[in-house]
Amino acid sequence: MSASSEVAAREFVLKLGRGLHAYGYPAHRLEDALVRVSDHLGLEAHLFSMPTALFASFGNDQAQQTFQIRVEPGSTDLEKLAQLDEVASDVAHGRLSPEAGSVRIEEIIAAPDRYGPVLTTLAFAVASGAASRFFDSGVHELAAAAFIGLLTGLLAVAAGKRRGIARVFEPTAAILAAFVATAAARYFPPTSFYVATVAGLIVLVPGFPLTVALTELATRNLMSGTARLMGAAGTFLAIGFGVAFGTTVGERVFGATRAAATLPLPHWTLYAALPVASVGFTVLLKARPRDSPWIVVSGALGFFGARYGAELLNSGIGAFLGAMAVSAFGNLYSRASGRPSAVTTVPGLLLLVPGSVGFRSFSLMLQDQALVGLETAFSMMLVAISLAIGLLFGNVVVPPRRIRA
Repeated sequence: MSASSEVAAREFVLKLGRGLHAYGYPAHRLEDALVRVSDHLGLEAHLFSMPTALFASFGNDQAQQTFQIRVEPGSTDLEKLAQLDEVASDVAHGRLSPEAGSVRIEEIIAAPDRYGPVLTTLAFAVASGAASRFFDSGVHELAAAAFIGLLTGLLAVAAGKRRGIARVFEPTAAILAAFVATAAARYFPPTSFYVATVAGLIVLVPGFPLTVALTELATRNLMSGTARLMGAAGTFLAIGFGVAFGTTVGERVFGATRAAATLPLPHWTLYAALPVASVGFTVLLKARPRDSPWIVVSGALGFFGARYGAELLNSGIGAFLGAMAVSAFGNLYSRASGRPSAVTTVPGLLLLVPGSVGFRSFSLMLQDQALVGLETAFSMMLVAISLAIGLLFGNVVVPPRRIRA
């Protein structure tokens, strides 16, 4: 390989790594993908990924060159992730030169999002309203959760334009959610404050990052897994503080609320909520519209797998079965379509992640109920571990697609 070709190949691998990292690849998948692409390009590469940095070394012994890339974790973009995966495959198989691949990566990253701010904001409301049904909500909770989701969506759009808002996005959204839920519980009874708040914030609660962190720890990516775990814990704390603050202000303004029993919607609405929530997640995760049927199937497999597993055994085993079904289906989809399994796996897991349990745990701790909060936190970790192991077992049942010569 000539010197210029080697430089072009290294540049391509680094740009690919930055893009895959920004759009949601976990450490073990990212390192594996970049090493395989490097092997196809004739590079000896050693990769080390963390949530905020990527280290890449090329060559061996004294001739080794090391690059450090500071990466800001971005929002998951499943369409761009699939496009980057396609470029990696084209370059690895010689259908595209590394130079052309680098140009293509820049075009993908610079391209505007498929869904604009209006549709994204509405997707927050749709996902939150549909998710409330998974907590046995009634009409009042569904309406309150959808309104909270709408406010959260507006705040998310503002956070995307102003860095200062982005840094306090989660606690601010939690304050608004608790304030609105308190008003709804006070003036539109019977409305469950807890159901309205959790469903309204379900998109922000970091149950999925927690599951990814434990998966990374299970695959021996200890630094990345630990850092991601601490990041998830920090987000839980920020949301818990926001809810406590918003509840206190709401009760001062509207008066104390009483615990209310929900009047659940008919059972058939649960089956209607699944595809509606999946469509909302399709927009929020920026997947292609034509992928939405597969996302609906993945969500249904995970949700009902976990539910029936919990009925037959217990909630921990149920989460394991649901995650294994989602993982295996994602790998089947990937092998059949040639696209990354994340397209169906990530939205499918959103209906399983233990975010609501973690939210309740930190809320209890902030209410000086430390013992109950710790017990709830243990339940959250048990479910998260079950999900992580289920994902790994799914990869055994159906091995993931890899780049091959």
